[in-house]
Amino acid sequence: MSATSTKKTKTSKKKTATKTSASTTTKKTTASAKKTTTSKKAVVLKDASIEEKLDGLFNLQKIDSEIDRIRIIRGELPIEVEDLEDDIAQLETRTNKIQSEIDEIDQDISNRKIASKESDAAILKYKERQNNVRNNREYESLTKEIEFQELEIKLNEKRTKEGKIKIENKKEIFNEAKERLESKKSDLETKKAELDSIISATQKDENKLLKASKEAKKSIEDRLVIAYDRLRDNSKNGLAVVELIYGAKLNSGHRHASCGGCFNKIPPQRELDIVTKKKIIICEHCGKVLIPSQVEIED
Repeated sequence: MSATSTKKTKTSKKKTATKTSASTTTKKTTASAKKTTTSKKAVVLKDASIEEKLDGLFNLQKIDSEIDRIRIIRGELPIEVEDLEDDIAQLETRTNKIQSEIDEIDQDISNRKIASKESDAAILKYKERQNNVRNNREYESLTKEIEFQELEIKLNEKRTKEGKIKIENKKEIFNEAKERLESKKSDLETKKAELDSIISATQKDENKLLKASKEAKKSIEDRLVIAYDRLRDNSKNGLAVVELIYGAKLNSGHRHASCGGCFNKIPPQRELDIVTKKKIIICEHCGKVLIPSQVEIED
């Protein structure tokens, strides 16, 4: 019985080892296939002609420029909404602080009223005791106590008047802040409604374009995409790829070409390289990628 059991155990271990080995081999094969696919893709992108690379970059620029156009339609609304939300938060903090200060002064006035009543009661008690004193020293001591309580009452009255004046002043400030707060809240509701309306009208298109932009980048070399993104980030209008633009014809019939980004003139030899798409030419002034004028090509 033990020998049979031992044989079964060995057989089971062999099967497990075989399965593990097969699984490891499958994983390695899959990883190798992925690497091969990635390397093939990299080779394909590198083997693309200069013309194909420029066309890919220009296509990506057109997509991203359309995304920028949609975001420009929204304008400054997102920033305005954020600013209003910050202003409202600050005003709410301020109004809460002022209200807290008013409550503290009110409490102080209430405490002083109670203290004055207690002083009045103490004065009556001291005056009654004066009627039963045995000597002048005790009488003078009670008189001083009465005078002290009278001074406390006067001080409380003074502080109460000052407190009421402070409350009036703080209430004016509070009401002004409250009015501004309500105005800001009204503006925020209006701006949010405008923003929501614009977003609902453009969000679907923007999402499609963002997806198209992501897909377009897959067909371009990583180094070119990185350079493209850097140029867009450093550009105020988001342009990394620009067309040549041409001026009026001269008497000789020639027209000077200029960069569509910074409008500086392009030398004839560089213009030829750009038009023939034999090289990726960068404007020496603004650093943007230059491509032939699409209008000229169509003509």
